[in-house]
Amino acid sequence: MLIASILLAAMAPAPAGNVDSTRAAFTKCLRDHLKKQLEEKVGEGEFSLSVKSACETEQNAFKAAVTAANRAGGDSAADAADNAEMQVDDYHANFTDKFKDYSSTNTLPGE
Repeated sequence: MLIASILLAAMAPAPAGNVDSTRAAFTKCLRDHLKKQLEEKVGEGEFSLSVKSACETEQNAFKAAVTAANRAGGDSAADAADNAEMQVDDYHANFTDKFKDYSSTNTLPGE
């Protein structure tokens, strides 16, 4: 029984690849949003609100991939969803900090 479980786990597609590709799409979208908002010279408060609703498609795909990977790793549904939400919140906070940095120096991120 144990050997069959190990074989099935080894044959299953690696969820990490899906997490990596959805993470890349999500961060690219956030980077594009950041640049656009900097070019439009919006305020920090407006950016802080807008970043949470930007990139919904990419965000949802990333959350689903993280949740699936965590579930495949043995996490409960609640823990997996909480972890995915925490990662999204971290990206929002990170890009808000980047926005503040670029705004304060009146620069744009490089390509």
